[in-house]
Amino acid sequence: MIKKLLLASAATALLTGAASAADLPRRAAPPPVFTPVPVFTWTGAYFGINAGYAFDASSRSNSSVFGVPAAFAAAGTTATFRDRSQDGFSGGAQVGYNYQFTPGSGVVVGIEADAQYLDFGRNRNNAFISGAVAPGYYVTDPRGLSSLDYFGTVRGRLGYAFDRTLVYGTGGFAYGSGSADRSFGGYAGNDSFRTGYAVGGGVEFALPTESFLNFFRSSAVTFKIEGLYVNLERGNRNQGALVVNAANLVPVAYSAIGRRDDEFAVVRAGLNYKFGSY
Repeated sequence: MIKKLLLASAATALLTGAASAADLPRRAAPPPVFTPVPVFTWTGAYFGINAGYAFDASSRSNSSVFGVPAAFAAAGTTATFRDRSQDGFSGGAQVGYNYQFTPGSGVVVGIEADAQYLDFGRNRNNAFISGAVAPGYYVTDPRGLSSLDYFGTVRGRLGYAFDRTLVYGTGGFAYGSGSADRSFGGYAGNDSFRTGYAVGGGVEFALPTESFLNFFRSSAVTFKIEGLYVNLERGNRNQGALVVNAANLVPVAYSAIGRRDDEFAVVRAGLNYKFGSY
């Protein structure tokens, strides 16, 4: 009898303990970790390359007739420099810095400098001669875009970012020069270096950071399409047609034409590597 009472008491105790354990509160699962998505910003320094097409944007005629002095040609000899379609490849590199006031979407200001090669030189020295130039001399005309081999700009940029898309305008200082080849007038007395201004605009897109183009592991790779109008003023020293001594390549006569502007436009695409903030 006592044995039965002990077994019943033990069973009751076990059942009561199990029920109490079931009533204990369970440990809550940890809350999920929230990782915020970084907001893109255009702030940072960048460098890149570009390539495009450049063409004459002047509205005036470059045609001119030069009367060759009788000391260097038969009497009445003229050289006619006809209108020339100046266009060709343009390519180079740029470096700059942007600052965005509010990440995501907002106003962006910046500064950019670039240096460009121009393929304008292939149409140099094309003139129609009526008459005869004396042996040992030739006529050339280093004016205009035909003597422009490179140019560069230092410009400010102002735009508005729509997250990873930037629309901007740009403008500032421009410079350019022709080849040092003396055969088309690049001598000490010729003012081949010229300065002026450039204005334009474009749109730039930030590619995914994991883009296969991100060779330098930059914070962003951006692709841009840009158009520029460039106006370069020239001085009035020996800027007309030249009669050149072929033996020593020294001009012996010229026709000054005074100040003029050289105008051209560039449409180009570029790739930038941005470093700094994401």
